[in-house]
Amino acid sequence: MAALQRVPLVLLACGSFNPITNQHMRLFELARDHMQSTGQYRVVGGIVSPVSDGYGKPGLVAAEHRIAMAKLALQTSDWVNVDEWESRQPDWTETAVAMRYHHGRILKEYERSRSSTSSQSMPPQLKLLCGADFLSAFKIPGLWCDEHIEEVVGRFGLVCVSRGALQPERLVHESDALWRHRDNIFQVTEWVRNEISATEVRRALRRGYSVKYLVPDSVIEYVKRHDLYTEDSERGNQGKPLAPLAHKTQRPPESLDD
Repeated sequence: MAALQRVPLVLLACGSFNPITNQHMRLFELARDHMQSTGQYRVVGGIVSPVSDGYGKPGLVAAEHRIAMAKLALQTSDWVNVDEWESRQPDWTETAVAMRYHHGRILKEYERSRSSTSSQSMPPQLKLLCGADFLSAFKIPGLWCDEHIEEVVGRFGLVCVSRGALQPERLVHESDALWRHRDNIFQVTEWVRNEISATEVRRALRRGYSVKYLVPDSVIEYVKRHDLYTEDSERGNQGKPLAPLAHKTQRPPESLDD
């Protein structure tokens, strides 16, 4: 009997990455191991998609710096890459829109590759990679529109990694919207607990404390060279509403923020 062909899968992580931390990168490795252990998937790529400056979050340094730090951090990865499309948008991009864009690009690349070879492999799927804290946003009434839930969770799917005391299974249980699509939510347990927070990294940097082993050395050197994460930078955007609120629309929050 022929072996079951595995579905090619790309993992997408959206967020501030302000700055990118070892925890952000670790999520990709955990997710890949889990998805491939199901026997259904073959993870063929990962995408880090930093949010644009238009999001307006306090303390958010310029996208050019966040992109540069992410690229430095991922130099040692042979399967996760940084994509600049979302960061170059003048306004904040909804998660559903970002997934739509990346899925379309992935399918175009697949069609080009298929036309040049005789391979009959299946087209890649795209799933959103997130921490368990992201799921808690679905419990907020009206924050997600039904169409975006159907698209992000129902059409694409989530790969959700436990984070600290937050457990994905509890959050899925408490949300009717997530429960409807529970078969398309892949829950990954982080047995070696890692609670590195970008917020705490920025705080340490402002106070002159070491962040070695929390972020890659290349990122630390970049921060020092460009004098990032100071008291002045943390005051940036203070008093301004976040883009979703400024536009008076309810849009989904970032996926991998801290």
